[in-house]
Amino acid sequence: MSSGSAGLAGVVAGETAVSTVGKSGAGLTYRGYPIEDLAAHATYEECACLLIHGDLPDAAGLEDYRRTLRARRGLSAALRRVLEAMPAASHPMDVLRTACSFAGAETEAAAAGNAGGAGAGAAAYEPAAIRGQADSLLALLPGALLYQHAFAARGERREVSGGAPSLAAWILDLLHGTGAASADQVAALDAALILYAEHEFNASTFAARVVASTLSDFHSAMTAGIAALRGPLHGGANEAAMALIERFRDPGEAERALLEMLGRRELVMGFGHRVYRESDPRSPVVQRWAERLATSGEQQRQFAVAERIEAVMRREKGLFPNLDFYSALLFHNCGIPTPLFTPLFVISRVAGWAAHYLEQRDNNRLIRPTAAYTGPPPRHLPARASAPGARPSARPGA
Repeated sequence: MSSGSAGLAGVVAGETAVSTVGKSGAGLTYRGYPIEDLAAHATYEECACLLIHGDLPDAAGLEDYRRTLRARRGLSAALRRVLEAMPAASHPMDVLRTACSFAGAETEAAAAGNAGGAGAGAAAYEPAAIRGQADSLLALLPGALLYQHAFAARGERREVSGGAPSLAAWILDLLHGTGAASADQVAALDAALILYAEHEFNASTFAARVVASTLSDFHSAMTAGIAALRGPLHGGANEAAMALIERFRDPGEAERALLEMLGRRELVMGFGHRVYRESDPRSPVVQRWAERLATSGEQQRQFAVAERIEAVMRREKGLFPNLDFYSALLFHNCGIPTPLFTPLFVISRVAGWAAHYLEQRDNNRLIRPTAAYTGPPPRHLPARASAPGARPSARPGA
């Protein structure tokens, strides 16, 4: 394999107008807007509209978009039955994957019915219809996740339609009760959703684009994205970071244990990045929110532990925290159970995946790379006795 191509590292696999990731000093931008500005001054719904529909809405457009998403939050009776039938111990990522796939089946069936029974899978590509499907999926997944979460834990068939206008407030209301979350918790979760919404050709986005390049349907591509994010080398780092922080009683214990881990060459999740070389521009944003939300003594102790872990990783390995490290504390301080951290990543990233699906289909070519063969040289099967009815040999000269 040629130098630098393992895992396609450094290989330009296509073009995109959706985002920059450390390109030419631009840092991270969504369609040209710096992520720092978006996280400080925009809402997640504005960013989702920017990514899926191509531009930021004005104030009236934002209200219309929020009303659209809110109106699509309900779950069909069939999907509720599917969610109730899942094993209670199902991983939340499996819940999202299943919900997405089933929503795709319902969408395809509805399209077939509208077409008089013709198969919807080969339907003409209609960008407006795909944008509508993206909005619907973005509205559906949080409710599906938290419906199954409540049913598995308590047998509760909770209502997930309607709710607060913002996605962040709605999620926290479903978890803790309407209005139980503080304004800071809602604002912090909203910022985190913005930061997770898009990140160029990462593994899950590329998986979604590969599926899109085959002219497959939107939900199949989104299901592929969820499946890729299910893997611990892509998703799950924030969950692992929280587990690490919770191991230690104080910063001193954290430093001693971390040095031992590094001595054993154990992987410490939440540090470094495949593309960024000096810092992750998203990390300072979530770090500030994590610190602001640390209002109790226990939360302040955990934040001090996290800061010590960061200091040791910088000193010993020259590694910086990526988005996942401090977002773990942000989510935790919002009262979000750790197993739901990566599913929230999925819900946010639907907007970015949708943007890439549309971009791929708008200027499509089947993604089919080649591989460097490293197997044995050409060889022949050993001679064998012929059996009655044996196939004639295709071997030259036989």
